[in-house]
Amino acid sequence: MKRILFQLFLLTGVFLTVSAQTDSTVKKKDRKKDVLLQTSMGDIVIRLADSTPLHRDNFLKLVKMKYHDGILFHRVIKDFMIQAGDPNSKTAKPGERLGSGGPGYTVPSEIRASLFHKKGVIAAARLGDSVNPQKASSGSQFYLAQGKKFTDEELDNMGKSLPGGRKITAEQREVYKTLGGIPHLDGAYTVFGEIVQGREVVDKIAVVATSRDRPVEDVKIISAGLIKRKKKR
Repeated sequence: MKRILFQLFLLTGVFLTVSAQTDSTVKKKDRKKDVLLQTSMGDIVIRLADSTPLHRDNFLKLVKMKYHDGILFHRVIKDFMIQAGDPNSKTAKPGERLGSGGPGYTVPSEIRASLFHKKGVIAAARLGDSVNPQKASSGSQFYLAQGKKFTDEELDNMGKSLPGGRKITAEQREVYKTLGGIPHLDGAYTVFGEIVQGREVVDKIAVVATSRDRPVEDVKIISAGLIKRKKKR
């Protein structure tokens, strides 16, 4: 089992002047819309969870500020996840190590048992427990889960070592067996929405050639915007 923490070392001085952005106010109607990520490898539509209002509103604010426009998927691991949200990636040179940039703030943890790491969810990256025992999330870095499908035996073995006596529910077990995901991250990172269109784009990105987990050829979020919500496919 991969045990990989999303380590983010936020640089001092990398701050957003939120007050200077006149279009960053999240309105009630914004919360009824989906987020369209237009990437260099296809479109992804994300529906944010109302049960994680801090993360939902923060992501909506960043979308309205065009924060993610031009940002790279800087960390890609097949059968695990694809990660983006580092503003430093917009001007990064080929091969430059990324993952340290952010808006200069964190978002309080909103870990919910009902939101687990099935394939296609969006979750927040964060610093590790040793320096972040509250599990506060990065203000901007996020990942889209790919994961893999698990057998009953694998889930049984995993259940013996989950922290805090946490159990894999029957519902979760069925999803992890048929759709797949990253069950060992449940309870450790805030999941705050899911892909409603374009999970296949995550699969395409997840298999690109990488060097030290960064795609050799840049995979970019061309733009992120709010769109009218449609029924899930």
